[in-house]
Amino acid sequence: MSGRAIFLDKDGTLLVDVPYNVDPARVQFVPSAAAAVRAFSNAGYHLFVVSNQSGVARGMFSESAVETVGLTLRDLFRRMRIPFDGFYYCPHHPQGRGARYAIACDCRKPQPGMIRRAAEEHRIELGASWVIGDILDDVEAGRRAGCRTVLIDNGGETEWRRSPMRQPDYVARDLRDAARFIVCRSAR
Repeated sequence: MSGRAIFLDKDGTLLVDVPYNVDPARVQFVPSAAAAVRAFSNAGYHLFVVSNQSGVARGMFSESAVETVGLTLRDLFRRMRIPFDGFYYCPHHPQGRGARYAIACDCRKPQPGMIRRAAEEHRIELGASWVIGDILDDVEAGRRAGCRTVLIDNGGETEWRRSPMRQPDYVARDLRDAARFIVCRSAR
């Protein structure tokens, strides 16, 4: 393996949470995101976004609309001159519409499929990587993949179903706090 990564949840973690948003004009970083992703990049981490996009399965928007959001993310990083390694999303949901999307898959968080796929495609060492999200499904996906995890405690989690797989390594106030914690630990 050749690198370590930060796998970021999209809505509520990296971006302002606008439910089911596929409008590029409404895609914006949370206030602490720019400083955090710069710190991760400067510390040598590859940066990925991993996101459940059940709106596809629910018939609310198309996969091409989600891919446009991915291009918008790439452009936001480019404008900051920060490398962006990939956008991975899951279009499935067990209660979705149509056989193609209405499935229980291995990519929908809390399953680790998106993280493992990104790691395989980019030669990422999962044991040296982190998953950051605002709900415990993000934490569980990271732990299942073999990563360390941070939960951003911003009110995104509403169910608080606890288990050993849903216990984060750190609970952060925001993405900047998560970056300080991770970068400090990686410098040791």
